[in-house]
Amino acid sequence: MLDLMTRATPSAPLAERLRPKSLDEVVGQEHLTGPGKPLRVMLENGRLASMILWGPPGTGKTTLARILAEGVSARFIAMSAVSAGVKEVRAAVAKAQEALSEGQPTVLFLDEVHRFNKAQQDALLPHVESGLLTLIGATTENPSFEVNPALRSRARVYVLKALGEDDLMKVLERALLSSTGLPEAEASEEALRLIAAAAMGDARRALNALELAAELGGGRVDLDAAREALGAGQPVFDKGGEAFYDLISALHKSVRGSHVDAALYYLARMLVGGVDPLYVGRRLVRMASEDVGLADPGALRQALAAVEAYQLLGSPEGELALAQATVYLALAPKSNSVYRAFAAARRAAETHPDAQVPLHLRNAPTKLMKELGYSKGYAYYHEDPEGSFAQSYLPEPLEQVRFFDPRGEGWERKVAERYRELSERFRRARNGKQRKR
Repeated sequence: MLDLMTRATPSAPLAERLRPKSLDEVVGQEHLTGPGKPLRVMLENGRLASMILWGPPGTGKTTLARILAEGVSARFIAMSAVSAGVKEVRAAVAKAQEALSEGQPTVLFLDEVHRFNKAQQDALLPHVESGLLTLIGATTENPSFEVNPALRSRARVYVLKALGEDDLMKVLERALLSSTGLPEAEASEEALRLIAAAAMGDARRALNALELAAELGGGRVDLDAAREALGAGQPVFDKGGEAFYDLISALHKSVRGSHVDAALYYLARMLVGGVDPLYVGRRLVRMASEDVGLADPGALRQALAAVEAYQLLGSPEGELALAQATVYLALAPKSNSVYRAFAAARRAAETHPDAQVPLHLRNAPTKLMKELGYSKGYAYYHEDPEGSFAQSYLPEPLEQVRFFDPRGEGWERKVAERYRELSERFRRARNGKQRKR
């Protein structure tokens, strides 16, 4: 258990020495820490609510918990749900009561909160409900499925995003400039970009690799030192020295271009070079939705099955499943109609964030809502198909907008035919309704 705030010593790992001390120092997560966003508003108001921080490793969950606790002058107690039992929970409660007697609130940080069992909950939850403790849980698992309902119902869930490569570059550059970082080290931009790409959104992994590369290179971080640090001596790339993101891009574009042999080659290059196979699996899942889409709806199932197979078998057996999915995706007909349609729909949602849902589509669970016209005139398709097609579905400013434009191959040709039939049916029904008026 960690009680109160701990400060990094000069011998601490680089990631610990550079841990942000304020929200302004946090890289990424602007959707939570920016002006007017939830975590910043809590600090500005001086009051924290119990919460669960959900996100991939190295995205700042522990850091944010510490910053929030310090921002409200709270005692900070850290525990792991894996190792802590009821005894540790009771000790944390006792420390919180002691702090309260001195006028100080307490934040209990619970790492791997999804592992919290019923006995631990029973010992802790009454004190969370009473306000003696503010609970901040951290998890890499989806709280909807992995966190016990009793705990989830008492906490707000905030999603942290994997850091982008530009974010990680900021973290690495800060490490080289900071007096507590590696101010004596020198690094090439190519080496930093290699580390940022290979870290896969994890700031801790990026900083650990930078620190090791600086040691291996005698204070100079070049491509060779970066490769050595990332791959523990294994060649992440061939002697041409292409950056990590070039291989990922080549795999994606080879699949998109239906070149099976090239796709297999780049897949093998990455796996031989030591890339996390599950990272490759995630990229295959993305390709299945982005580039195959409705041309072959089975492609997404194939990609997901490959990831599951690898998780079951591990390396090297599970890599064959990734190869199978790669071949399937490369051979599949291609369509990006859903990708384009959703991008257009997002732009419309951002442009018209407050467009009113038509009254007849709104839910009317109360008498007042019914009196206000909610759900009035709604045509139920199974009872009145033509009336259903004649009614409006989009908010008024968007009634004439069309997002979906199927032009792909394979199964999407049937989708396009169905879409044209439906569009014509909507047009006829709306025109007939207007003539009746």
